[in-house]
Amino acid sequence: MPSVPSMLARSIHAAAAVSPTLAGDIAYRLFFTITPRMAVRDADAATHADARRGRLTVRGLDVVTYEWGTGSRAVLLLHGWRGRASQFAPLVRELVSEGFRVIAFDAPAHGASSGRGTDIRDWIDAAEQLQTDHGAFDAVIGHSFGALAALTVARSTVHTRAVAAIAGAAGPDAFLTQFADDLHLDAATTARLSERFRGRLGMDQAAVSARYDAARHPLPADTALLVVHDRADRRMPDHDALRLHDAHGDRSRLVRTEGLGHTRVLSADATLDAVVAFVTDSEVMSPTTSNLAP
Repeated sequence: MPSVPSMLARSIHAAAAVSPTLAGDIAYRLFFTITPRMAVRDADAATHADARRGRLTVRGLDVVTYEWGTGSRAVLLLHGWRGRASQFAPLVRELVSEGFRVIAFDAPAHGASSGRGTDIRDWIDAAEQLQTDHGAFDAVIGHSFGALAALTVARSTVHTRAVAAIAGAAGPDAFLTQFADDLHLDAATTARLSERFRGRLGMDQAAVSARYDAARHPLPADTALLVVHDRADRRMPDHDALRLHDAHGDRSRLVRTEGLGHTRVLSADATLDAVVAFVTDSEVMSPTTSNLAP
């Protein structure tokens, strides 16, 4: 979820008084702003350095991939907007200790990958290429915007038995709505922002929903879901995550944390324990998934 510099927010409000179309265009550019790139945290540096690195080409850009562990079971990790793969370092260590091989990448314009712009289609392209290279994934785990990408690929081209959505949302409208709320955008400016977003994807609203909304169009029947969300998450409030959980009935598990917000939840003990238990559960990984009560 993009953060909003106050000066740019004021410029959008000033533009809206003259032209909601212009204001919506400015908001659209701000929504897709990547910079500054996140640096590797000191606490994550050793795990980051320990990865075996590779490269993919996504839309003509070099994408850096990471691999840890040597197990036969593979898990794919998808970072969020303005994030990077190294954020998953605590989870990587836990999964490798459980015998998993862990795969991740820095999306274009993120981390060590090249480029100045990106959108969800690049996450999908990279995930598809990694499936070709590594075979089916036992689980796909995403944080924030990466959770949306994880849900999307698991509903379409990347086969997996389990998806974990951490601090995520069921569909892209939640990100647009929260962004508009953060900026206090008026209805006309918000409508222009949404129009530009759909135009970037080359879709109308119905097509965006069918492709990207995992509550209206849930995961395959044999795919289990874990939803982890903090009650105090201000960057992506939990209402859309709850919509996602409700849409999947008793094959979805819900973990609510307290006081961790949007980013710290990713490395919290409660999250790590829940994700590891989820991906090692024999019922989740069996040929048929049954009665996974929250």
